[in-house]
Amino acid sequence: MDTARTHQKVPVGDQDRRACLGPYGAVAHVTRCLKMISGRWKLAILFRLYSDEMLRSRQLLRDIPDVSQKMLTQHLRELEADGLIQRTDFGEMPPRVEYRLTDRGEALMPVLLAARQFAEDHEKATK
Repeated sequence: MDTARTHQKVPVGDQDRRACLGPYGAVAHVTRCLKMISGRWKLAILFRLYSDEMLRSRQLLRDIPDVSQKMLTQHLRELEADGLIQRTDFGEMPPRVEYRLTDRGEALMPVLLAARQFAEDHEKATK
C-alpha cells in the first residue's frame, strides 16, 4: 500500500481502533448504509428512480420483473423510512402515488454507480 493510502489501514491502538471498529466508526457507518440498500428489489428501485425522476408503483411493477406488489410496497416503505425516497400521495380517487429520490437518495447514487463500475471492472479482470 502506498504512503498516500496509509490512513485507510485499521488502527492498532485500542483508542485508535474505535475510529474504525467502534460503534461510531467506519465499519458501523458502512454497515448502516448496506442495511439501507439490502433487499432483493431495493437497488432496482433506486436505479429506476435515478433514471426517471418520478415513477408510480404500477410503473415500477412493470419495469422490475418478478417483483410482487407486496415486496415492492415493503421495499418502498423501507426506503422511505430510511429517507432515500419520497412518497407523494395526491389523495385522489383512484389513488395516485408517486415516488422520487430524496436529496439523500441522490447523494447515494454516485456510490452505487461506483460499485457498479467496480463490479464490471472486477469481472473483466477475473476473466
